[in-house]
Amino acid sequence: MQHYRSLDPVSLNNAWLTIGSFDGVHRGHQILISRLVEQAHAAGDPAAVVTFFPHPVKVLRGLSGRYYLTGPEERARLLSALGVDAVITLTFDLELASQTAETFMRNLAEHTRLRQLWIGPGFALGKGREGSADRLRQLGEQMGYRLTVMESVTVDGEMVSSSQIRHLLQQGQVREAARLLGRDYSLLGPVIPGDARGRRIGIPTANLGVWEEQIIPANGVYATRAVIDGEVIASVTSVGVNPTFENQPENPRVEAHLLDFNGDLYGRQLEVQFVERLREEIRFSTVEALVNQIQQDIHTTKEILDHAR
Repeated sequence: MQHYRSLDPVSLNNAWLTIGSFDGVHRGHQILISRLVEQAHAAGDPAAVVTFFPHPVKVLRGLSGRYYLTGPEERARLLSALGVDAVITLTFDLELASQTAETFMRNLAEHTRLRQLWIGPGFALGKGREGSADRLRQLGEQMGYRLTVMESVTVDGEMVSSSQIRHLLQQGQVREAARLLGRDYSLLGPVIPGDARGRRIGIPTANLGVWEEQIIPANGVYATRAVIDGEVIASVTSVGVNPTFENQPENPRVEAHLLDFNGDLYGRQLEVQFVERLREEIRFSTVEALVNQIQQDIHTTKEILDHAR
């Protein structure tokens, strides 16, 4: 699969495209894109996804802080796993937002020789969202592509949205988020130096350097899987500020204790997959009480992960 960061180098032939943000590549996205890929490949044509970074909502509403379920590279990897031949990630800014639907589609058609465009219900693009389904169909008649408007996709009888999954994660409901994502929610980043408190109490943790724009699940303690160099290791992960200790950090930290693991993780890329929330973050009266609770958390995590296999 090719991942393009602009239209300039793109040169596809008879492409079948879909356009959207696709943050998280959740189960609803997966159904739509899998159908597109299947039919495009049956016709002997490439299937491609056009997406955006930053997210249009962040630009148009001036949002800051944590928002994304996946970064551009992770999103492209997930789309590739669905069989997509090309992902085109366009920089969304006010200049792009001001383009008419016709200008945008002509540029797209020029680089892809667009044969089919698939969109979801209620989709629109271009300045003032003037590129409705009717307008895109009209442009297709001029440019030689066919428009398909997909029916609403449901999972277990309900609609799925990226905003819904963000809300679940912010409530700590990682198991429900996983049901809608089709996989456990994960964070990926380098292991960075922390306060070494875990090591001093005999329970060393890896402090994860998380991308500053990605959603972190609500503060609490979670049963997780840690992935390091392809090896999957059971782990207990704390999200929060360590309220039992003084000098608490200003922002929540993600600290994973890998079970039955010995080794230096500093600087290595670590993925933490959230399986189930065990409890809220608690301030303990003594360090001994904290250690006893963590030992219980470890026991509970082993049981959860054993049954999740």
